[in-house]
Amino acid sequence: MELLTSLTVNKPVVIFSKSTCSMTQTVKALIKSFGANPIVIQIDRMPLGQPVERALIQIGCKPSVPAVFIGQQFIGGTDELISLNVQNRLSELLINASAIFMWNG
Repeated sequence: MELLTSLTVNKPVVIFSKSTCSMTQTVKALIKSFGANPIVIQIDRMPLGQPVERALIQIGCKPSVPAVFIGQQFIGGTDELISLNVQNRLSELLINASAIFMWNG
């Protein structure tokens, strides 16, 4: 878990992915539609990719990617993110993580 924490600290939105994961584009597009700019970490292209993937599986990612962290909190994968959006809760998470800002002008 320390490895995941070190990769997500001080980053409002992090998506762990693999270069072959097509669902990452869907997740990334959904988050960007709110105005957030997620960091995408492709674990199959990094030296510590296997330990990162094992850590993701240990926290409940099945499949291991895409895995979304908002405000250093593990949110889940594609299904969980879409569910949060349908429930109108995704924007609140992004605001609380300072990934996006609300302005009443």
